[in-house]
Amino acid sequence: MKNSILKLSLLSSSILLTACVTSSPTGRNQVLLFDGAEMATLGVNSFEELKKQETINQDPKVNTYVQCVSKQITDTLGKQPDFDEWEVVVFESDQVNAFALPGGKIGVYTGLLEVAKNQDQLATVIGHEIAHVQANHSNERLSSSEITGYGTSAVQTVIGTTQYSEVGMAALGLGVQYGITMPYGRAQESEADIVGLQLMNDAGFDPQQSVELWKNMAVASGGSEPMEFLSTHPSNTTRISNLQDELKNLTKSTRTAPSCTL
Repeated sequence: MKNSILKLSLLSSSILLTACVTSSPTGRNQVLLFDGAEMATLGVNSFEELKKQETINQDPKVNTYVQCVSKQITDTLGKQPDFDEWEVVVFESDQVNAFALPGGKIGVYTGLLEVAKNQDQLATVIGHEIAHVQANHSNERLSSSEITGYGTSAVQTVIGTTQYSEVGMAALGLGVQYGITMPYGRAQESEADIVGLQLMNDAGFDPQQSVELWKNMAVASGGSEPMEFLSTHPSNTTRISNLQDELKNLTKSTRTAPSCTL
């Protein structure tokens, strides 16, 4: 058994040594297996598929509003290494959501506009999603999945295919899900909250509105959000508390955001 554990440890070490270990914008260690160009290609391809599957909003007023807020933030970032310009698409859906993908793709669902009550609150969400891209979170999650997959395969090899091994693999799956994947997601989400706050502040939006946005999110969820331990996202209460702490040390940008109206 000791030899089996040693083999698994050596395999895991080998995978980590071939990866790029870097630091996130908040100083958290990251393991990245893919380069920026690869991630940009994945993001662009995924976005094109999504545009075929989802209904794209055609309302000029809505699109101008979302573009106005998004552009103000992306303009502060300067030229990006893996793509030329950001593309923003508004999708017609009741989802209270938005996303950003490597390759400079931003999607905003119209349902979000019912909860983000003004341009500053919308900037909070868009800044948060762009922060995921800037912090290489997609690369990090994909890399984590790859490493987890290798580790799972190694364990299958070590413990064999007996009835005991099936029970062991079930336990391993639970351990990976709740011990690695979900807390990992919470760390990224909290980091995106902080980096996103900085981005929207740098763009000239009111950072205090980030707290109001998450208060609105709490109301919109109707108290139906899962316990934080069982979720990839921090609870709304945790988000608000973290943002309030960050706001104490944030210097308001001298930049002035445009008046984006809906």
